[in-house]
Amino acid sequence: MVSMVWFWVDCLLGKLPELGILMRVLETEHLLIRHFEPGDLDALFALYSDAEIRRYIPEGMLTVEETREEREYYLQGHPDHPELGLWATVHKENGRFIGRCGLLPWTIDGRAEVEVAYLIDKGYWGQGLGTEAAQGILEHGFEKLKLPRLICLIEAENLASIRVAQKIGMTFEKEGKDDKGAFLLYARNQQ
Repeated sequence: MVSMVWFWVDCLLGKLPELGILMRVLETEHLLIRHFEPGDLDALFALYSDAEIRRYIPEGMLTVEETREEREYYLQGHPDHPELGLWATVHKENGRFIGRCGLLPWTIDGRAEVEVAYLIDKGYWGQGLGTEAAQGILEHGFEKLKLPRLICLIEAENLASIRVAQKIGMTFEKEGKDDKGAFLLYARNQQ
């Protein structure tokens, strides 16, 4: 009897992602932000293999295998900080996977930081969805996770991301450099 109960529990738990249970991280007016699902690989690879979309990402374009590895790494959140990670970004109006965004932990100059990160399909650029995603992620970090401070790490040439950081209330703090290259650090403390 006990093994039969565990069989049904396992079956139900296996169905939860299909039902959208435990997968949603947050919603904004136009976006559903949720944990990655195995079926997201093709759409994520389309983003990661586009040179224009990945222009300001230090790792550049990724192969299908590298994309799979990153998706697997973040399936249940960041391995060391499960409340953080990269998540699928879905356009609510049409149900399409249009990007990935999230909160990423870093150590910068010996200080623990959490970055607001986002990447939106270029077919959706110019609609304010990057700002909407970043604002939703920022609010999630401050209100739900009670993080004291959030940052954006931006390449100096990425004027669109600088504008997004400013629109969500971040201010320029400093220039920095790490093993991935130079960056501008924008920050906002919880109020």
